Amino acid sequence: MHSIGTPLMWGTFAAIVAVMLAIDLLIQGRRGVHAMSMKQAAGWSMVWVTLSLLFAAGLWWHLTGTAGPQVAKTQALAFLTGYIIEKALAVDNVFVWLMLFSYFSVPVALQRRVLVYGVLGAIVLRTIMIFTGSWLITQFDWILYIFGAFLLFTGVKMAFAKEDDADLGDKPLVRWLRGHLRMTDNIENEHFFVRKNGLLYATPLMLVLIMVELSDVIFAVDSIPAIFAVTTDPFIVLTSNLFAILGLRAMYFLLAGVAERFSMLKYGLAVILVFIGAKMLIVDLYHIPVPVSLGVVAGILTLTLLINCWVNNLNDRKHQRIK
Repeated sequence: MHSIGTPLMWGTFAAIVAVMLAIDLLIQGRRGVHAMSMKQAAGWSMVWVTLSLLFAAGLWWHLTGTAGPQVAKTQALAFLTGYIIEKALAVDNVFVWLMLFSYFSVPVALQRRVLVYGVLGAIVLRTIMIFTGSWLITQFDWILYIFGAFLLFTGVKMAFAKEDDADLGDKPLVRWLRGHLRMTDNIENEHFFVRKNGLLYATPLMLVLIMVELSDVIFAVDSIPAIFAVTTDPFIVLTSNLFAILGLRAMYFLLAGVAERFSMLKYGLAVILVFIGAKMLIVDLYHIPVPVSLGVVAGILTLTLLINCWVNNLNDRKHQRIK
């Protein structure tokens, strides 16, 4: 697999991830700490975004000296584009987590433990999926067309999908897990497993964790091919993906109280997936430059947020008139 990543770059990235995970999981995620407040979540979200921008700047600086300014510009923009795409798609993942915690009545103070393991699992699973995808692309370049068609289909499906968590308990996987796991009726503090009368029981919190990990795999199937549309370099794909994932826990607590005010976001994400899918399908006819892709994705997100603000204002005025 051809990559700009050198042993020094891979080592530096691994060290950054390890240090930030230690800070996030050992300090912010230690036992006894309750859920993040909105202020704390906003602060940590800014830390993660700032760190990602500093990494992009460092990547540009390093490549300017080793590979030339043109390569540095292209790869730094590819990183930023992939990061924005992944960050935007991760919001939809966060909404699914909210639905899961709500359905299974997981107290806010206990959600932290699930999110800690959820982020760790996401890092491992996505690393495996990214290297597998990179290998497949080097062996079968036509697989990009399959990715493109899949993203096009997913974007259209997302725009028309209805969100309803009322029948979550009737999902085949939930029914299968409940039927095959010896499970307690109630959540047992932060425990995933408890022992009763000499027998090991899974708790509903374990079921939630399985569903959280599964939801991340499902969303990774969308987001990883989307970044491959920007670049097939495994170093850029992995770094942009993992930097977005590292801030997921803070993003969750930031959006937990205002999720209902982002009703239009899924339509913006759907348009982004359709654009990226179309970009992959026409790659042999016309290659859309990375700066253009970044501008389109950022423009769609900005327009979506502006429309969302307008819709929220209309709804607020309507509620005020009713009162």
